[in-house]
Amino acid sequence: MKTLLILRHAKSDWDQPGVADHDRTLSPRGKRDAPRVGQWLRDEHLVPDLIISSSAKRARKTAKLVADASGYEGEVALEKDFYLSGPEAYFEVLKKVRDACHIVMVVGHNPGLEELVVALTGEAEPMPTAAVAQIALPIARWREIGEEIEGELVYVWKPR
Repeated sequence: MKTLLILRHAKSDWDQPGVADHDRTLSPRGKRDAPRVGQWLRDEHLVPDLIISSSAKRARKTAKLVADASGYEGEVALEKDFYLSGPEAYFEVLKKVRDACHIVMVVGHNPGLEELVVALTGEAEPMPTAAVAQIALPIARWREIGEEIEGELVYVWKPR
């Protein structure tokens, strides 16, 4: 059994004229919410063994703040293919994760994350900014992950 945590990046700052979408940073609310996610992970004993984030600035910053607040001790892996991608991009990356990792968190963007939740559980769940979906996967090895897996949506935590 593996656990996948799916985290949508925290609220981004839209008040940055001329800044490319990939380079937008977090809003003040995003900077408050991300550490709350990390604290929730710590409280629920869900500190990941591995965090993989989209390379977009707002996702990277979210991942860093969550990691720091949760007590995560590893490096945050960056994945450019998570930027505005669907479930297949996540599956391809997750299939390469070491099997010693039992809890893995991915940090990315909608609509891809909502599509990932549906692909793994069959359940449609809104994923507002800084929401975390906890999915139990009936797999022993990460290379088994894919749409044919019937995971269980255990919980969705939202900061509001």
